[in-house]
Amino acid sequence: MAGRFSPRPTRTTVRGGQVGVPAGAPRQAAVAGRVRSWVPEGPLELGLVLGPLRRGPGDPTFRTTPDGSVWRACRTPLGPGTLRVALRGTTVRAEAWGPGAEWLLDGVPRLLGAEDDPEAFVPRHRVVALARHRRPGLRLTRTGLVLESLIPSILEQKVTVDEAYRAWGALVRKYGEPAPGPAPERMSVMPEPRTWALIPSWEWHRAGVDNKRASTILRAVRVASRMEEAVGLGPEEARARLEVVAGVGPWTSAEVVQRSHGAADAVTVGDLHLPGIVGFALAGDRDADDAVMLSLLEPYAGQRHRAARLILLSGRVPGRRAPRMPRGDIGRL
Repeated sequence: MAGRFSPRPTRTTVRGGQVGVPAGAPRQAAVAGRVRSWVPEGPLELGLVLGPLRRGPGDPTFRTTPDGSVWRACRTPLGPGTLRVALRGTTVRAEAWGPGAEWLLDGVPRLLGAEDDPEAFVPRHRVVALARHRRPGLRLTRTGLVLESLIPSILEQKVTVDEAYRAWGALVRKYGEPAPGPAPERMSVMPEPRTWALIPSWEWHRAGVDNKRASTILRAVRVASRMEEAVGLGPEEARARLEVVAGVGPWTSAEVVQRSHGAADAVTVGDLHLPGIVGFALAGDRDADDAVMLSLLEPYAGQRHRAARLILLSGRVPGRRAPRMPRGDIGRL
């Protein structure tokens, strides 16, 4: 599913929006970046593929614009960068700015699911087959970045997603840096590991982050290079490495490798709502626990995460018995 790249990126001089511009500085509309086009094989729906990377509607590292473009502000191995991707007909046009621009452009196919193999998936239930038929543009993203998924996943441990999203947004806006190039207003690149490590305890508290989650993040950023090296491992090996960090368990590691590795089989165990949703969709069992969910997903071994995504897309979810927190907001660790 590699698709086709244009021969080489078009390089132009960036005339504004450089790293280090004060947060309140105006953006320049006519800033040129490096450009690359790519033609994917098969249907592609940007929102489905990249949606899991967005941490709430106010995520300062992610933005969609009315023209259908998706913007990402990332901290790459080469430094901060901003990526804009848009689908025009059957062609993806990507443009990037900042020190990490070339790294981001090189990774566009991977980001948009070129290394995913949706044809390997065989639906075993009608609800799953229908969801796949209706949303053929689903691909599993692979970012090739660990910390950008690990830190917000830690923030989501045992709290509502709204609380976690507020904390992520507040910390990134305050301690990150402006996204390079002509990114939408208030987009920021997440802090580098050293900056995370130097955030004072009262600022974690002000952002609504308890000491346990803050301490887990601090332990993770102290070994940031080892965490990022996990992208070179298989998903299970990567999960084992992540779980060496105290406070990172199966729930968190699954949430990370789903994004960093495009792990098709990394089903999230320990979620408050997912077992009931899967149980209801596949067996009418709204009270299913993790064991029941894993049993129901066994026919999809090797593709269990994809099956769960399709179930969520099917819209077949149990009605609420009482007010509760948003789906996917609580994990054991």
